[in-house]
Amino acid sequence: PLSFFREWRTYRGFRALPRDERRIVFLAESHQDWHHFRPVLDHLTGALAETVLYVCADPGDPAMHQQSPRIRAFCVGKGLPRIWFCQFVEADVLVTQILDLGNLELKRSVHPLHYVFMAHSLTSAHMADREDSYDHYDTILCCGPHFGREVRRREELKGLPPKRLVPHGYGRLDELIAHRREPPPADAAGIHVLLAPSWGPQTILPVCGMEVVDTILAAGFRLTLRPHYQTRWQMPEVIDRIVAKHRGNPRFAIIEQMAESDSLFDSHVMITEWSGAGQDYGMGLEKPVIYIDLPQKSRNAAWQALGLEPFESYVRDKLGALLPPDQLSRLPELVRELVRDPGRFRGNVARLRAEWVYNVGSSGIAGAEAIAVIAREMREARLLRERQGAIP
Repeated sequence: PLSFFREWRTYRGFRALPRDERRIVFLAESHQDWHHFRPVLDHLTGALAETVLYVCADPGDPAMHQQSPRIRAFCVGKGLPRIWFCQFVEADVLVTQILDLGNLELKRSVHPLHYVFMAHSLTSAHMADREDSYDHYDTILCCGPHFGREVRRREELKGLPPKRLVPHGYGRLDELIAHRREPPPADAAGIHVLLAPSWGPQTILPVCGMEVVDTILAAGFRLTLRPHYQTRWQMPEVIDRIVAKHRGNPRFAIIEQMAESDSLFDSHVMITEWSGAGQDYGMGLEKPVIYIDLPQKSRNAAWQALGLEPFESYVRDKLGALLPPDQLSRLPELVRELVRDPGRFRGNVARLRAEWVYNVGSSGIAGAEAIAVIAREMREARLLRERQGAIP
């Protein structure tokens, strides 16, 4: 197909760049990654005056349409050119949010390269993801101290070489705090509920999504459905059934763009289960979250071996209320109760942020400076190898 040849030409264009221009590479799996990378990229290409090569899988990635002369974007698609790129890329540092690097089809390069993982939520490292998801990285940009503790504990248990752990933070939280605004007043008819579940077979949409939406709308509230993008990829029918039933209801809306923020700002309460969106909403916007108490979202059967409670478990009753899935009829009552006293959980939020999140308000600067340091170290090591290779 034409797209394959276009992607292959793009890959060859990347390879043709002079080696010293291929110093810092960002690799995006989804167009959603741009919104997490952007605070770091802004400082890296701004105050630090670095040039970045941005390799993405999606031709609709915002990086393909931005105007910075210091960000050069390449779309290699999701097929063989991307696999080939990962296998043979030559650069000094590669920054990505890809889970399971080295475990699935995307391998570490055969060339010397420093791999940096940037967390894309505040959730812990050891329950929601496979136990070896981060084993093949050299550096972790940690959202908070819990992430580093979890990575270190696994290294101790498995005898893994220690990674460089950078106190980074979480750019999405910074963005929400910087731009938050109070929602419109919530009288009985104007309460706006945001349904933002995680993805997977034991999450709200496949288990009880229709009942949650029906119950909220029947109570006279507005409801905005904000499904996880992985749900659209993996089980679109659970979204489409809800939309087909409520499409004509003026109090129902659906948002599928991660960068959209109005539904976050203008709603009064969120419903989720194990999604990182609940942490973003509660800690960033200081508004209550109702957690439907569905089974823990875990891709690691051995997570308890670390002896550390996951952040997403610890924080749920501190940001809102837990509701068993067999008590969904209580949702309207619980929504009204939480909205009546919007300051109920605000006292916890500042303490939680201070304890669990690094560099609140300045994560982009911290991440960019760490990447720039690693890139300089790697370049110096590369030049030393080249000089030594030139000595007879």
